[in-house]
Amino acid sequence: MINIKPIQQILSYTRRAVVDYNMITDGDRIAVGVSGGKDSLTLLCALAELRRFYPCKFDIVPITLGMGFPDANIDNINEVCDTLGVKLHYFPTEIYKIVFETRAEKNPCALCANLRRGTLNEVALSLGCNKVALGHHFDDTVETFYLNLFNEGRIGCFSPVTFLDRSEVTLIRPFIYVPEKEIKRFIRVSGISPSPKYCPADGKTDRQKTKDTLAELSKTDRGIKQRLFGAMEKAGVGGFKVCPRQIKEKSKKETG
Repeated sequence: MINIKPIQQILSYTRRAVVDYNMITDGDRIAVGVSGGKDSLTLLCALAELRRFYPCKFDIVPITLGMGFPDANIDNINEVCDTLGVKLHYFPTEIYKIVFETRAEKNPCALCANLRRGTLNEVALSLGCNKVALGHHFDDTVETFYLNLFNEGRIGCFSPVTFLDRSEVTLIRPFIYVPEKEIKRFIRVSGISPSPKYCPADGKTDRQKTKDTLAELSKTDRGIKQRLFGAMEKAGVGGFKVCPRQIKEKSKKETG
C-alpha cells in the first residue's frame, strides 16, 4: 500500500523552487513526464500534493512514453496514479528500436533524450498542456554543470524554467533544490516501487562517471555540491539566480 504522507520535506524544497522561479501560475495545465523511475514518480506525488494548498490553481497531467524496452510494464505507475486519483496518459513509441536497433548508437543518450523530449512536448500540447514538469533534482543539476565543464569545456546547465519557442511549451524543474537522498528516503518509506533499469546503456554513461566522481569527492569534502550549486546561482548559469529569500537568510546569519 502506498503512503505519500512522508512527502512533506520534499514538498518544502519544491515549493521554494516554484516560488523562487515563478514556475506555476494560475490556470496552468502541467504535463508531468513519468518514466517510472524514483525521480518522476516522486515529482508526480509532490505536484499532486502541492496543488491541494498552493495559491495558484493548476492541473497535472501524468504522461508516460512507452519506450519499447523488452519486458517493460507500467503497473507501478498506474498504482501511483490510482493512489493520487489522477489519470495516466500512456503513449507507445519506437524510441528503443530507433536508438538501439535502427541507428545502433554507440553513445545513445543524446539521441534518446532528444527523441523523448520532442515526443513528450508534442503529447503535452495535444493534451492541452502549457507546461511540462521534469524531475531533475539538485544532484542532477550539479552533475550536469560538472559534466559540461570537465567533459565539454563549457560552462552551462539546464535552466529551472525554459520557454520553447517552437512548441510554445514551458519546461519547469520543480526539484532543483531537492537532494537525491531525500527522494530515495521518500521512495523507501512510501512503499512506491520504481521501475527496473530497462535501458541497456544504464550505468555505462559519462553522466554515471560524473555521478561517481562527485560521490567520491563528497566523501572528503561534504560541501562540494552545495558550493558548485552556489557558484551557478551567483554566476547566473542557465538562468539560476540568488533569490531574495537566500539574501534575507544570509543577512540574518551575518547580523545573527
